[in-house]
Amino acid sequence: MKLKKSIAISENGFVFNPEIGTSFTTNSLGVAILKQLKNSTTKEKIRDSISTSYDVDAVTCEKDLDDFLRMLDQYNLIEN
Repeated sequence: MKLKKSIAISENGFVFNPEIGTSFTTNSLGVAILKQLKNSTTKEKIRDSISTSYDVDAVTCEKDLDDFLRMLDQYNLIEN
């Protein structure tokens, strides 16, 4: 899973899809996930990174990450 190359992400959480002209905002954790996806980081490594950095259990982290990834897919921001 990878973020589409055309997606632009600002440090303050502004996400822009130039293909269709839509924009979104996300928090700092969302920015961190998007940057990792842009670098083709695996879902498992992203989960582990979040669990460690935010002191959250793996089960909760996986569920929340899956929800976020589904949302990105619905907005056509990722390549499978």
